[in-house]
Amino acid sequence: MSAVANPSTRRAQAGTTEAPWVRFTLIGLALAFLALFLLLPLAAVFTEALRKGWDAYLAGLAEPDAWSAIRLTLLTAVIAVPLNLVFGVAAAWCIAKYEFKGKAFLTTLIDLPFSISPVVAGLMYVLVFGANGWFGSWLAEHDIKIIFAVPGIVLATVFVTFPFVARELIPLMQAQGNDEEQAAIVLGASGWQTFWHVTLPNIKWGLVYGVILCNARAMGEFGAVSVVSGHIRGQTNTIPLHVEILYNEYQSVAAFAAASLLALLALVTLVIKSIAEWQGEQQAKAAAALPPERPSA
Repeated sequence: MSAVANPSTRRAQAGTTEAPWVRFTLIGLALAFLALFLLLPLAAVFTEALRKGWDAYLAGLAEPDAWSAIRLTLLTAVIAVPLNLVFGVAAAWCIAKYEFKGKAFLTTLIDLPFSISPVVAGLMYVLVFGANGWFGSWLAEHDIKIIFAVPGIVLATVFVTFPFVARELIPLMQAQGNDEEQAAIVLGASGWQTFWHVTLPNIKWGLVYGVILCNARAMGEFGAVSVVSGHIRGQTNTIPLHVEILYNEYQSVAAFAAASLLALLALVTLVIKSIAEWQGEQQAKAAAALPPERPSA
């Protein structure tokens, strides 16, 4: 046998039978697609935001309405993300660790926000809590405002973001199984000790990844929040709604300045996501490299 493998053998060893030009063509098309639909719009946002210089950029962010939108966006994320964190961990634990009737139905409900338009989700809250909704008259009698107020924005954001944490953890916890938890319980650990010292270390990077995605969606949500907010300047406008109003008023520099904050959030999310994925891969490699335990004699 020749010491030098022929091209077809090298391609078979690499897991592909296509010629090198096919691989390079596909890579080039993928890079061109990313450049056209991702990098170019991202560069355009920052270019337009800084078109009139840093002074105009900072002035656009220093407006009272802009600060109000930033505060409301952060407040919404601070409330929605922890709620979805608790729900996601509980739902993933329930689905991955237990067998019960209705398990498939619960999984389908978790995926529901992915299949419903955010605008429809906002309309559902209006029909339930609006002035003419199911609880509208009772809320009006007790002077409780949900729609066109901060509670409605939080509820809509929680609805559209709650699958992210659960959907990251469910397959991870199913793949890990129950062996380590059962061993901890047999050794006398309580349920909380088992979760804190056994389950959480195994899912921490998947949990971080889910929280990152949840936070990014919470800050960037537009459709559902637009329906329930009422677009009250300085009160119920988040950053995406503030950008829309400024752009419709032809204040392009201020609009792109606010949009650049969301773009920066996307970049930070991408970096943290990459770190979380790398850490997860390293943890999986380290676990796979451990020698199997020998049974006692």
